[in-house]
Amino acid sequence: MRNNYSICGDSPAFFRISGRKVLLLAIFTALLPLISNSQDLQTRYEKTNGNETATYPEVIQYYQALAKKFPQIKIMEMGPTDAGHPLHLVIYSPSKDFNFSSLRKKNKRIILINNGIHPGEPDGIDASMMLLRDIAQGKTHLPDNIILAVIPVYNIGGALNRSEFYRVDQNGPDAFGSRGNGQNLDLNRDFIKNDSKNARSFAQIYHLTDPDVFIDNHVSNGADYQHIMTLLPTQHDKLGGPMGEFMQQQFTPGLYHLMKEKGYDLVPYVNHFGETPDSGWVEFNDSPRYSSGYSTLFHSFGFVPETHMLKPYPQRVKATYALMECFIKFTSDNSTTIRDLRAATKKAVLTQQKFPLEWNADMSRYSMITFKGFTAGHKPSDISGLPRLYYDRTKPYERQVKFYNYFNAGNYVEKPTAYIIPQGWWPVIDLLKNNNVSMQRLSRDTTILVEVYHIADYKSYNKPFEKHFLHTDVKVTTTKDSMHFRKGDYYIPMNQVANRFLIETLEPTAGDSYFAWNFFDGILGQKEGYSPYVFEDTGYEWLKQHPDVQKALAEKKATDTAFANNASAQLRWVFMQSPYAEPDYLRYPVYRVR
Repeated sequence: MRNNYSICGDSPAFFRISGRKVLLLAIFTALLPLISNSQDLQTRYEKTNGNETATYPEVIQYYQALAKKFPQIKIMEMGPTDAGHPLHLVIYSPSKDFNFSSLRKKNKRIILINNGIHPGEPDGIDASMMLLRDIAQGKTHLPDNIILAVIPVYNIGGALNRSEFYRVDQNGPDAFGSRGNGQNLDLNRDFIKNDSKNARSFAQIYHLTDPDVFIDNHVSNGADYQHIMTLLPTQHDKLGGPMGEFMQQQFTPGLYHLMKEKGYDLVPYVNHFGETPDSGWVEFNDSPRYSSGYSTLFHSFGFVPETHMLKPYPQRVKATYALMECFIKFTSDNSTTIRDLRAATKKAVLTQQKFPLEWNADMSRYSMITFKGFTAGHKPSDISGLPRLYYDRTKPYERQVKFYNYFNAGNYVEKPTAYIIPQGWWPVIDLLKNNNVSMQRLSRDTTILVEVYHIADYKSYNKPFEKHFLHTDVKVTTTKDSMHFRKGDYYIPMNQVANRFLIETLEPTAGDSYFAWNFFDGILGQKEGYSPYVFEDTGYEWLKQHPDVQKALAEKKATDTAFANNASAQLRWVFMQSPYAEPDYLRYPVYRVR
């Protein structure tokens, strides 16, 4: 007897199947491609039940597969990295328009997501792969007014240096990359100094996308507590103005509310100053060397999500995925406000006259936040026998703690009409060009009256920090001089959106200025000198012709005993007052036109 359930197309039994069975057959047949797609597009994370994270080649191959299947996804090579592999950008555009100038004209809000700046913190890498796939397959929603731009893996060199032994304190996955990149640099200290090819390529991506919202996915170290996800937004006082108010009063609280609906209790990034966070902490000071500090200079809403290292990897990835969904929803729902605030800020910075270069936490002001922690205590160490810290997870608590999230501005500088930089300082010029700074070259030799800084004092790290002996506590004196500039020197007008970036990189007393990062160290070493026995006579003859200098020398000897008893110090003092002194020594080679 023939099987009535045969689905062979040339069998008469096919036509004897009941109507209901035909319907089931049709549904099953229609689902076959979807089932196949779902299986083909499973990530390594999913295939291993959350125990493993994708390797760098797997990540790129995965996005290439997505782009091949879904025309609303595009993967682009954007520039070199220290690892020898190109930095990629993946774009999800519901309209299949991948031109960012066009997208801005169409009133789209652009979210730029950076993953794997520290590849040992791969939560965002796996979460982003699944998020874009799920959007493409209709499992989660991307509003039509949102464009996602994703850097799949930023620190490629670190991702290729894979081991199960890095980040010994972290709870999964089984193996992952290292913090250092191809030069063993921490890329989250490189956004200003740009020692890496990665950072230079990132700047090009950043200015191409000009993101309304920037997200840099991380995993935290530090104390133990109940929260799965912490959040570090751009410090609202530093962001400043209406954007800063919106960040503090609307954007950050909105994310907390949306995450609460998904079952997550957000808490600010735990930057505690005591042994434990029980008594509260100060908000992280995200200076421009960090990702969210860099994004502030170009008037974006910047965020650093930090999942908690001790939570199981699947919990962390799910929380990262959920938070990115919340970013999408809030940005979409507040699209017009975000657009208008950024546009107004970009317009205001064109004419802003004073800029602060220093930010310090105001320890007299704080907010109260709900913190879910674990009771901490001390017990004898099994290694040393001495007391050691531990957290007792059988004793959770919930309490209100102080969060010092107000910062005071200081060290204000007046904006010049323009800066002039001689062409010999081409490494700095290259960095400015890479950040879309508008500048002109002088068409002929010319003399211009400018304000000139002279480095009066500074301190330097006694050990290298990210390849540099960083300068701090910089003091300057200012003079006005008519300086001769050559054809080809750079004139940088201060009437552009990059004004804040220019101020914080070119003013030498700024904490992350190019001077602080050693780009101008050539002026700190004297190149011309004198032979004391020869200059004794030359200096005396010059001194006789300048009684005002003689008087100043006598006053200094009268008030400074050590100086009065040091012949070489007096001779050097005379040399430094004379026209024989090297003019470029300690003269800062970025000149201010007023």
